[in-house]
Amino acid sequence: MTSTPRSGSTDASRARLWGREVERAEIAAVIARARLGRSAVLVLRGPAGIGKSTLLDGAARDADGLRVLRAAGVVAEAGLPFAALHGLLRPVLHRLDTLPDVQVAALRGALGLAQAGPDRYLVGSAVLGLLSDLSRERPLLCLIDDAHWLDVASAEVLLFIARRLDAEGVGMLFTARDAPEGFPARALPELTLSALEHDPAGALLAERVPDLTPAVRERIIAESAGNPLALLEFAAGLDADVRTGRVDPPTALPVTDRVSAAFGDRIARLPEPARVVLTVAAAEGTGDLGTVLRAARALGAGAEDLDACVAAGLLRGTGATIAFRHPLVRSTAYQRAGVAGRLAVHRALAAATDGERRLWHLAEAAAGPDESVAAALERAGVDAHERGATGAAAPIHERAARLSPEPADRARRSVLAAQMAVVAGRTEHAAELADRALAGTEDPLPRAGSAMVRATAASERGTPRGAARLLIEHARPIAPTHPELALRLLIMAAGIAWSAAEEVELRELAALAAESESAAAASVEHASAEHASPAAAITALAYLVDDDPERALPILRSFVTGVRVNPPGLLLTRILAGNLAVLLGDDDAALDLSTTDAARTRVRGQVGALPGALQVQAHAQAMAGLPHDAAATIAEALTFARDTGQVYRVARLHLITARIAAERGDEDGCRAALAADADLAGAPAFGGVAETTAAADCVLALLDLTLGRHESAVRRLTECTRGPARHTAAAVAANADLVEAAVRAGTPERAREAAARFERWARASGTPWAMAVALRCGALLAEPDAADALYVAAIREHERGGRPFERARTELLHGEWLRRARRRVDARAPLRSALAGFERSAASPWAERARSELRATGDAAPADTGDADVLARLTPQELHIVRLAAEGVSNRDIASRLFLSPRTVEYHLYKAYPKLGIGSRGELSRFRTSRC
Repeated sequence: MTSTPRSGSTDASRARLWGREVERAEIAAVIARARLGRSAVLVLRGPAGIGKSTLLDGAARDADGLRVLRAAGVVAEAGLPFAALHGLLRPVLHRLDTLPDVQVAALRGALGLAQAGPDRYLVGSAVLGLLSDLSRERPLLCLIDDAHWLDVASAEVLLFIARRLDAEGVGMLFTARDAPEGFPARALPELTLSALEHDPAGALLAERVPDLTPAVRERIIAESAGNPLALLEFAAGLDADVRTGRVDPPTALPVTDRVSAAFGDRIARLPEPARVVLTVAAAEGTGDLGTVLRAARALGAGAEDLDACVAAGLLRGTGATIAFRHPLVRSTAYQRAGVAGRLAVHRALAAATDGERRLWHLAEAAAGPDESVAAALERAGVDAHERGATGAAAPIHERAARLSPEPADRARRSVLAAQMAVVAGRTEHAAELADRALAGTEDPLPRAGSAMVRATAASERGTPRGAARLLIEHARPIAPTHPELALRLLIMAAGIAWSAAEEVELRELAALAAESESAAAASVEHASAEHASPAAAITALAYLVDDDPERALPILRSFVTGVRVNPPGLLLTRILAGNLAVLLGDDDAALDLSTTDAARTRVRGQVGALPGALQVQAHAQAMAGLPHDAAATIAEALTFARDTGQVYRVARLHLITARIAAERGDEDGCRAALAADADLAGAPAFGGVAETTAAADCVLALLDLTLGRHESAVRRLTECTRGPARHTAAAVAANADLVEAAVRAGTPERAREAAARFERWARASGTPWAMAVALRCGALLAEPDAADALYVAAIREHERGGRPFERARTELLHGEWLRRARRRVDARAPLRSALAGFERSAASPWAERARSELRATGDAAPADTGDADVLARLTPQELHIVRLAAEGVSNRDIASRLFLSPRTVEYHLYKAYPKLGIGSRGELSRFRTSRC
């Protein structure tokens, strides 16, 4: 089942592909993997005329036994959400009912066949499932030509699918121009087509234009620079003088411009009505013969003029469809028509079409501001967003803004465009649109919306300084009339100010929140489980920067409890609660909140919010002694964070990986994680945000402590626990590391201030593990006669649960103290327990330290047998799938949750069974965990 080849295909595509052996081999490998039930993707890049489409034609011919689906990007459809996707799937739309209901609804909504779907990623998951189901019958090959002209929504979905193909029996081939910004296929394999070398170029000319003299052939080869289209077009356009070598071909223009000029000469020789038909076809874009002829007749042209275009070799007709000889013919015809000609053509096409296409032609035909068109575009943008085409909605709203006569409408629509752009992950463009809206209005409401976009963009770029101030300045004017929106700005500002260590802004936010009736629905001192007040939480953060944890932490705990008991509808409030649970060190609450939010965002397809929830989940898993689960969660989160341009989120996720590596003494892994993706979108990973800078220093200090570099650890920890981010979660917990590092460096006097700070925080938080670690710090600094009791009390607190790595550290220190006190027999039990804990965490340096101490007590310490945890044998993807399957989730539902295909789920389970030493799904129950 194939769709009509795109306009660049010609009868020449059936000829031999000269000089493309490497490219054909790569394409053959993609097809071969699909035949074997695996999947593969390849992006072919190169300039116009280099032979990309011809290679796709060859792939279609070579795909014997495969189902072939084909689509192409078209300039005229670039503003129509999911236009290309609809073309690709048109032959198999009758198979949609094989998908889960939520995916069917999302995909039908996206394609305009039913009520709108909620998110582009849910649409992508549906298409992935559909392709997977189709490939069960026979392998599948998807050919997408001119991907640089795809509509945004289709491009997003197709890239989503391409990055997740694994074991479906699906091959995907894209072609695109050289400039990556036209089709940003990050993380996909690419092959750039080079110019034909001399001999293949000569062979092509000899095959297609055999009557050229050798001398002329050589000149054409030299002038064409190895571009196949240029070779053939230059030869076809030769007059007698050039053919005989008396006149040289012109050389003033680049090859592509010269090819366009050659097409322009052929167009110029057409009668005026034929040129009109050609312009109509270029503007119409889809090749629908009926539409082209209806519009052409309105402009005084007809079918006979279409025949003239075909006779000139510029158009081809295939039944009810017409196609251009090459995309350069289309662009040349459109540009040569001039502004007046193009406007007239689009007016005629608007009269000849309906729906989205009519609207788009009306917009193109508008010579100036037009409120009726702008209003219709705004409605279309809202519809696109509701269909899951958020990326496509942004340029629609942007066009609506440009056509708006009134400044207020222009500003409001620019804000809508900016909001859609930031949700779609285009933060730089979103910031530009927001700036445009701010400059265009004094109305506080759209200015507040612009401020939210600018602050979000700055935060995700990792450059948040000043963003909180911006939000504060725009929250004040709208608080009396729009308190809910003002509250959103305040919550955003609080999170950003906290990360950027902007203490002045936090204090001001607390005062503003307390003044706001809607933001302070309950007294800041009496937040309860019945009412989770964001104003109370913001005020508590201000208390923390004033070094008052005793006043702050109970309020934060009440807020987190309130959100858990009665989850609010506002996503920002739930996100705030998850982050505050991390600050409190309440890993159970963090895991509960993040797991709930992750599930909610998956079901609703709100994948833009998913990386944040998964970050909190991964942190809680790592702290709970589930490093493999954390790695699986991080891998999933990174995929979506990169897809949506969340630079800062990527950095936060890598911090968790770095900390796990630091606990294990893996210096290379730790430093690699801190350096990973540092140049994503050109933004610094850690340098721009106080919180992440301090967290990175804390991780490196833990690495120093793990590897016995105590003085280095003390230097790092002293700086970050006293610096501007000293109140953040990583810096607070690092006080305990500073105590141990200073004591082991022989300078306990440098530890006393840190021990006191941590004890105040631990008592105020009421978290068992924190209380235990505070007691451990006290034991490290205590007189000999008091230390044992403090260690015993600490281990008793650890038994209440939380952070097994910290418990193992406490047991190790207690065992070391007992051995030094010549209580070797008493030391063995805590040392054995510590050793077991470190081995479960694969913390080899710590385990070896415990093993050495055991040997010193006369105990036969077990040898290091490596990581005995069978889960360590699984990839993150396999582990995630195994955990869900162990909970009884079906393969199809696992695929839906993880945005994979069911066949990929089956494949990874099949690979996981032998690694786990099991033979059936029923045996997975032993790998269940409530913390996945």
